[in-house]
Amino acid sequence: MSPAPDDPALVARLRAAGCVFAEDEARLLRDAAAEGRDLDELAARRIAGEPLEYLLGWVEFCGLRLAVGPGVFVPRSRTALLVEQARRALPQPGGNAPVVIDLCCGCGAVGAALLAARPDLDLHAADVDPAAISCARRNLPAARVHQGDLYTALPRRLAGGVDVLVANAPYVPTGDIALMPPEARDHEPMTALDGGGDGLDVLRRVIAGAPEWLRPGGTLLVEGSVRQAPVLVAAMSALGLEPDVVHDDDTGGTAVVGR
Repeated sequence: MSPAPDDPALVARLRAAGCVFAEDEARLLRDAAAEGRDLDELAARRIAGEPLEYLLGWVEFCGLRLAVGPGVFVPRSRTALLVEQARRALPQPGGNAPVVIDLCCGCGAVGAALLAARPDLDLHAADVDPAAISCARRNLPAARVHQGDLYTALPRRLAGGVDVLVANAPYVPTGDIALMPPEARDHEPMTALDGGGDGLDVLRRVIAGAPEWLRPGGTLLVEGSVRQAPVLVAAMSALGLEPDVVHDDDTGGTAVVGR
């Protein structure tokens, strides 16, 4: 039998497995089971280390409930800083629809949050991973989600006309992958985590290609770590962008914004 809805045994099992927010997770798992799924199975998979979001089929991000599934990067709360900074960089409403690119989009979380705030955007998203693309097409207008390696995925007509280019690319150094929580390193795709030796292999390519796609006065925004920020600033400066580093102490998010 599955535990009763108020049975503290589920909370205790989750807490023993290392789930910090065991009460909340128990409630969410019970809600999922109420939709016709087996609570024992869901609890066993969570205790074994599977990400909660995979079990629920959704993730909450910037007030939105977004589809996510196995093999897809789970957006982190710290990336809300990237969304906030991108929103501030958008042209004021009233003119032509601002062109926005969500590069390395994963499930499309950044793009979805920006569209929720500004439905007038001409937003396009791209990712190299088929599983991510499948999720993103559930969270964004499907025709605006493109599969391919960085800029090669995008329609060429956008080159030189992008107002805001946002990239939440992989930036974990290869040697640090083993230090990540098991639910991330064992379940999320390496293409969304591993950024190479210093974590910046993909971000360097993003920055190098950005000037071809940004309009004059456009803005590039990337997420990284505090220790990586000086390298990202130097890379942007070398291409004529004017970079700023923004950090959120509450979430640990760090964004480098190049105008």
